[in-house]
Amino acid sequence: MNVTIPYAPRYPSVHRELETHRFVVLVAHRRFGKTVLAVNHLLKAALTCRRKRGFFAYVAPYRNQAKQIAWSYLKHYSAPVPGREVNEGELSVRLPGGSTVRLFGADNPDALRGMYFDGVVLDEVAQMKPEVWKEIIQPALADRKGSALFIGTPKGVNLFSELYAFAREAMNPDSDRFDPAWTALCFRVDETGALDPDEVARLHRDLSDNAWRQEMLCDFSASADDTLIPIDLVTEACARRRRDEDTSDMPVIMGVDVARFGSDASVIFTRRGLQAFAPVVLRGLDNMELADRIAAEMAFRRPDAVFIDAGQGQGVIDRLRHMGHEVAEVPFGGRALQEGRFVNRRSEMWFGLREWLKGGGCLDASGGHGMRLKSELSVPRYWYDGTGRIVLEPKDRIRERLGASPDIADALALTFAAPVGVRSVTEAFARDRDPHGFLYGWGSGRGAEGGAF
Repeated sequence: MNVTIPYAPRYPSVHRELETHRFVVLVAHRRFGKTVLAVNHLLKAALTCRRKRGFFAYVAPYRNQAKQIAWSYLKHYSAPVPGREVNEGELSVRLPGGSTVRLFGADNPDALRGMYFDGVVLDEVAQMKPEVWKEIIQPALADRKGSALFIGTPKGVNLFSELYAFAREAMNPDSDRFDPAWTALCFRVDETGALDPDEVARLHRDLSDNAWRQEMLCDFSASADDTLIPIDLVTEACARRRRDEDTSDMPVIMGVDVARFGSDASVIFTRRGLQAFAPVVLRGLDNMELADRIAAEMAFRRPDAVFIDAGQGQGVIDRLRHMGHEVAEVPFGGRALQEGRFVNRRSEMWFGLREWLKGGGCLDASGGHGMRLKSELSVPRYWYDGTGRIVLEPKDRIRERLGASPDIADALALTFAAPVGVRSVTEAFARDRDPHGFLYGWGSGRGAEGGAF
C-alpha cells in the first residue's frame, strides 16, 4: 500500500540523518519547524515498521504541552492513511499494520515505565529531568533497538546540552567515545532561511543579547536574563588556572552541605582565595560516618573555617564538636549579614559566590562531577522582593527544574558564609610546607578574605 501524507520536508538532509543514525540530537532555533519534522519522522517510521505491534512515542515536558503542540499535527498528517484509528483519550493514532504513535508528558514518568519503544522523540529536552531518558526511555529502547530523536533549543547546562556534547564527541573517530549510532545537528537562524530576513532583523533588535544568542543562535553558553550566575561566567572560571604560590597565604575555607533526602548527596567543598578545589561528593552515609569523613578532610585540608548547613546538618555538627572540631552552623533561611540587601543567608552567600567568580575565581571541573557543578551553578534564578532585597530561587524549586538538588553548588556557596582570616602565621607557614606537598589557597586579597560581598 502506497500512502502519501501532506508533508513536504523543509530539511531533507535532517531526515537522511534520522534514517542513518539511531540517536540524533537536533538543536534548532525557534520557529525552525522541529515539531512538524519530528511528528512526520515518527509517522513514517511507524508506517514502515516491520515489527509486530510497533510502538512510537512523542514526549514533551508536559502532557498538555504535547497535546497543544503535536496532537493536531499527528492527526492532520495521518489523516490520509486508510483505516487509521484516533484515540483522543490516549492521544494515540493506530495505523494499519498494528503500529501506534502516542503522545506522553515527561511530567508523569510513571506512565512511561514498563513500556517498549521502537522510536521516541523527546521534545524540549532541556526542560526534562535526566532520569526520564537515563532510567526510563533508554532502557525501553534496548530490547527492540529503538531509536531516539532529541529536539530543542538551548537553555543553559542540562540534559540537552549534555546529550549534544556527548553526540558531538561520539561523532569523532579519534574519540574514546566514538559511536557511529550517534550524530549531532545544529541549525542557527542565520543559516536556515526559515524566517523572513526582516523578521530576523526585528528579533535581533528586540530580544536581549542573551535571548538572541540562546533562542536564535542556539548558544548553550547563553543564560536567561534572570539567571544569577550566567553560564559564560562558569565556563570562564573552569578555564582559569592559578599557581599555588598565588594564594599560598590565603585562608582555607570548607563548606559542607548535608543531604536532605535519600537521593541527595552530602558535599564537602574547599577553596582558598581565588582557587576552589574538586568537591568531595558522598552518598548513603549516616551522620556518624559523614562526620568522620569531614574530620578526615579537615585533617587533610587544615581549614581556617568550616561552615555547615544547619538545616540538615545538626547531627553532624554535634558529632564534630564532640570530637573536638570547631565548626560553624549556617542556617540557609536565616537572616543575612546584610539584611538590607538580601532576603536570607542563602541568597547572600550565592551572591558572594557570583562576585567571586566575576573577580577571577577558579573552578576545578575536571572530575566526574564537573558537568553537574556547571549545571547547578548556572541554574538558580533571582528576583527582588517588595523592599528591593535580592531573593534567590528556593532550593525545592530548583530541584523541580533540575531534577536534583543543587548540593555541590550549595556547598561552594557555604564558603562565603562569613569573612575569614588565617588562624595564625605559624599555621599558614606549616600548611604551605606540608610534607604531602599541598599548597592550597583561595582569596581575592592577601592574608585574609575580606568577606563575600
